[in-house]
Amino acid sequence: MNELNQILRRIAEVKEKDRRNTLEEIIYCLVVWKFVENDISMIPKITETKDPIGRVDFWPNQEQKLESIHSTEAFEMIQSHLSLVLGERVVGPLETCVQISKIKLGKLYAASIMYGYFLKRVDQRFQLERTMKTLPERFGKDQDRFEEPSPANRLWDPDSLIRVPPDDDGGDSDGDGKLYRLRSYVMYLDADTLQRYATIRSKEAISLIEKQTQALFGKPDIKIADDGSIDMSNDEVISITFSGLTMLVLEAVAFGSFLWDAESYVESKYHFVKS
Repeated sequence: MNELNQILRRIAEVKEKDRRNTLEEIIYCLVVWKFVENDISMIPKITETKDPIGRVDFWPNQEQKLESIHSTEAFEMIQSHLSLVLGERVVGPLETCVQISKIKLGKLYAASIMYGYFLKRVDQRFQLERTMKTLPERFGKDQDRFEEPSPANRLWDPDSLIRVPPDDDGGDSDGDGKLYRLRSYVMYLDADTLQRYATIRSKEAISLIEKQTQALFGKPDIKIADDGSIDMSNDEVISITFSGLTMLVLEAVAFGSFLWDAESYVESKYHFVKS
């Protein structure tokens, strides 16, 4: 009987793996279709070669297309994200080259996918509440400070370069004289809600983020040294312009946004997201 139970458990594990693989393929196809639908060419594998085919800098500039897929309010927050990544160069000479570790670049890309996923999720709620005219009358005004989600799954960790900067006096009017801004709305949300919105909902989506990042940057060559420290001496250094870096981040944010849409669509047809 014990042997039979082990066999049945093994069959269940195999079926679960097949199910997940199928769901991942469907979600990924939907994400890629969104890029095709918006006439956006996805960036190929990033290499350290000087061959133009392997450098994002030499690909057609698609910033306008990558910007147009977001709402005005969401793109305002994306610009803040870019400012954190590029610093003063976001308004400076974008053709200046920077040397950056491939592992660090991959981490930035993955974090930007997560940011795009979060941003699309919270922007949908914001746009719905604004359409329904149910936005709080003074959101962002009565909250003294913004508390980040817990370290276990937070989006704004120091490594990711993802923050929500304090709001200023600007904003968008709803036509009745009330100023509304997505950044203010995010600051208004309580820590538990932010934690939920910043969490990738399914294992399939997490796996796709990993696979997409590895497709561009390869698997990180990380080893543990004898003294217990992390040895990244084999890590490649990539030379990239700030213009290319901007394109890379914008694609990652778009991928995250499309990933949320694709995951939600598949979930509406076949319930696989665990609450």
